[in-house]
Amino acid sequence: MQPGGGEMPTLGILQQIEKDFASFANFKEKFIEAALTSFGSGWVWLVCNEEGEKCLAIVKTSNAVNPLVWNDIVRTSISILQHAYYLDYKNDRAKYVNTFMNHLVSWNAAAARMARAQAFVNLGEPKIPVA
Repeated sequence: MQPGGGEMPTLGILQQIEKDFASFANFKEKFIEAALTSFGSGWVWLVCNEEGEKCLAIVKTSNAVNPLVWNDIVRTSISILQHAYYLDYKNDRAKYVNTFMNHLVSWNAAAARMARAQAFVNLGEPKIPVA
């Protein structure tokens, strides 16, 4: 997250979102829907799984499961564990998720993660570091 985040992503991350989800608006709708339809506690992730034609995917996990266990590379995520939003939003998960997407998500961090992973691919490294 970042103060003043939530703006439209730029450059490579936007191009990949548009390629894999047809448009940023479509991606945003699917990401929000994933967060709102997850049962109980968990996370929603935008990951790159580098399989097939599509690189980016939206993944839901429960509790503390992290998509790194499937070798997915995380671009951004939102915690939908109740303790992440209850003090500020009570039971209004929708308001929390929309605030995150419209004002807090850091596309700069997502783009930096994407560039770092791409640099390792271009160097022919056998494994892409996830940290």
